[in-house]
Amino acid sequence: MQTFNNILTVTLTLFAVIDVLGSIPVIIDLKNKMGKIQSLKATLVSAGIMIAFLFVGEKILELVQIDNASFAMAGGIVIFIIGLEMVLNRTFIKADENTTAGTIVPLAFPLIAGAGTMTTLISLRASFNVYTEIIPAILINLIIVFIVLNLIDPLERLLGNGGISVLRKVFGVILIAISIRLFKTQLIIVLAEVIK
Repeated sequence: MQTFNNILTVTLTLFAVIDVLGSIPVIIDLKNKMGKIQSLKATLVSAGIMIAFLFVGEKILELVQIDNASFAMAGGIVIFIIGLEMVLNRTFIKADENTTAGTIVPLAFPLIAGAGTMTTLISLRASFNVYTEIIPAILINLIIVFIVLNLIDPLERLLGNGGISVLRKVFGVILIAISIRLFKTQLIIVLAEVIK
């Protein structure tokens, strides 16, 4: 029973951080740029990134001499650019003829398996069992992500052009705010370490 409760806790934590429902306008925007979303590929790449980072993330970052703060800031910059595109209705990230590129960046990373998700996974390791609680929670979230990605076309029809346009700008502002918060939080951490 305790394991089930822990899986539920980790699942809800990751669901809030990944926020695939909040990313629907961004995903629709990416789909319109790329022509289609490769749902399975995006889900599998996200799974690979999350599980790999869960086990060796900190070591990889240490190996290339990148701290968590710098990694989070890099993700924040990508999120900021996507948000700016949505608000200003301009294209900074060019559509690639090879839709695999767009499926991996920025969809799999940083939208699904972003810096927030990765730092959350590292934090969760301290309190929950990796194999019986965290990995099942990751898989549950990836199933939800896969379902949402597959329902993008019906969701786009349901929202209509006007609804998408409004949501696009609203969520663009939210993405910019998230990126600034990410930057601000990590900057405070860096400054605190420098002061020490």
